[in-house]
Amino acid sequence: MADAYILGIESSCDETAAAVVRSGEKVVSNVVFSQIATHQSFGGVVPELASREHLKAIVPVVREALADARQNYQSIDALAVTQGPGLAGSLLVGISHAKALAFALDKPLIAVNHLEGHIHAVLLEERQKEGFFPSEQKLRFPVLALVVSGGHTHLYLAQQRSESWSYENIGHTRDDAAGEAFDKVAKLLALGYPGGPIIDKLSAHGDPTAAKFQPSQIKHPDRRHKRQGLENAERPAIDFSYSGIKTAVLRYIETHGLQRAIDERSRALSKVARPKLENYLAHCDKQTLDLVASFQRAMVDDLVGKTLAAARAYNAATLFVTGGVAANNELRQRFEREAAMEGLPVYFPSRPLSTDNAAMIAAAAYPKFLIRQFASLDFSAEAGMALK
Repeated sequence: MADAYILGIESSCDETAAAVVRSGEKVVSNVVFSQIATHQSFGGVVPELASREHLKAIVPVVREALADARQNYQSIDALAVTQGPGLAGSLLVGISHAKALAFALDKPLIAVNHLEGHIHAVLLEERQKEGFFPSEQKLRFPVLALVVSGGHTHLYLAQQRSESWSYENIGHTRDDAAGEAFDKVAKLLALGYPGGPIIDKLSAHGDPTAAKFQPSQIKHPDRRHKRQGLENAERPAIDFSYSGIKTAVLRYIETHGLQRAIDERSRALSKVARPKLENYLAHCDKQTLDLVASFQRAMVDDLVGKTLAAARAYNAATLFVTGGVAANNELRQRFEREAAMEGLPVYFPSRPLSTDNAAMIAAAAYPKFLIRQFASLDFSAEAGMALK
């Protein structure tokens, strides 16, 4: 089959992204316009502002992706766009633009689940490695995928069905996503937004055993999970919960009298346009660094422990860890070490493809392109879209 060039568009949250991917395995261009500067002063994403920024950026970002790929609107074979999950207003910007292009160019349009895109970010890069799986036939199934980001903490058991994949959700967060907890704790400590990267860097300078945070315990009978298509085959659904650790950090701040230091840090860092690690270190005492390191250790313990427990319970043959939080250094190191001890191969996307991007959307669209699973032009955004 001739090469197929797919133009992907991603606008589910606060990145406006477009990319061209060849045949699901070669990134030809990948452009991401970040809105961090817009949302930084609020300590998190403001949905209305995100939608407005997408409206400003979508046309130039798509044009830049085509130009970088040395393609044009006529030369691409199909368009792909994120349908959900995500912020409804943000999703609609990308979908509306993709629909307009598909109609004007008479090109097929493929609707992609954002979470499947994160899983295909791993496949996209692994296919490019010489001697690795150029096709999924060399990949051992079932694949257990942890999708962990600012908006999602999900566990999926994935199987291959002909050209496409099927997914079974075997665990999710009951409240805050892991990345959301990182951002909220960073906001409590006046460390800026996004919180994950700076907490990861500061953790190396603190004692992760200084503060004790108990892992969440979820014991509900409704979370026994009936395996699809299997009678009397129940396994535990392995859920996450991170609202409690955020509250525990707040109580630690109150009981240890850290608020004055937080206020001083906030004033000092507000005078620095783009703070670097040395700026944060200059305004963080040992107690704060120990708190940050202890918080991250507790988060990593929970994510790694529950994911590997799920791998054992469901006899997973391969592990994928993907999403923005998958860029965390301690998380990667722990997964690599502990999965290896269990003989479980684990794969991550590169850091640029861990966060939201359109290359993963175009890659996830390619199997759908092969089986001609195209979207009609009357589909709409699904903010709470499930992955199946």
